[in-house]
Amino acid sequence: MALLEVRDVVMRFGGVTAVGGVSFSVEERQICGLIGPNGAGKTTLFNIISGIYRPSEGSVTFAGTNTTGLPRHAMAPLGLGRTFQNLALFRSMSVRENVLAGAHSAGHAGFLANALRLPAARREEAEAARRADELLALLALQDVADVLVADLPFGTQKRVEMARALISQPKLLLLDEPAGGLNHGEVDELARLLEEVRASFDLSILLVEHHMSLVMRVSDKVVALDFGKKIADGTPFEVRTSPEVIRAYLGDGHDAHAA
Repeated sequence: MALLEVRDVVMRFGGVTAVGGVSFSVEERQICGLIGPNGAGKTTLFNIISGIYRPSEGSVTFAGTNTTGLPRHAMAPLGLGRTFQNLALFRSMSVRENVLAGAHSAGHAGFLANALRLPAARREEAEAARRADELLALLALQDVADVLVADLPFGTQKRVEMARALISQPKLLLLDEPAGGLNHGEVDELARLLEEVRASFDLSILLVEHHMSLVMRVSDKVVALDFGKKIADGTPFEVRTSPEVIRAYLGDGHDAHAA
């Protein structure tokens, strides 16, 4: 069974169909790219998978659990982590504090244990601090660990958000436009980082991304959308050379070599 199964998902907003019957899967330890022109339905689909939207039709199954319609706060404990296109960090908090905030969803000690500082709560805090240190090292954030997030460059803030998503030890990491706003060198660094994260944490990654060279470089499979419909699903080469994909991005009159 695949880690993530999206089956015949439809999302309507009033009379507008944003996603029209999309199905695809993500296997364990797989990197899957989700691409498409602006307005193709990528972010809407992401919001359905992560519990922000309840689909009008269809189902989402994650790690063997039907998560269709589950609230967003129920997703992290199941093993789903997410970053956002528009950063959702606590700007008045330090890098370390932001990362540690992501460990809250993985805690099991309970309110009373935390309020009374019982041993179970202290053990969880120590484990969270250890994982935070590992992530700060992996994502090259040690030197800015105590700096306010608001004082950091955009590319560094992106890494902070990824660290915060990873500290809860997800099985699937959803990345929404991770290369947005990055320069060429930073995109190359991100590609290496994604491969290292997959190997280090033994997880799957689903990324929405407009940066085609990044998607084709790191993805094991790619799913392409256009006007809310799936138009391709396969290896990076198969999707890159698909006539439907070329038409969606470039219009008629282009051959496969143009992609």
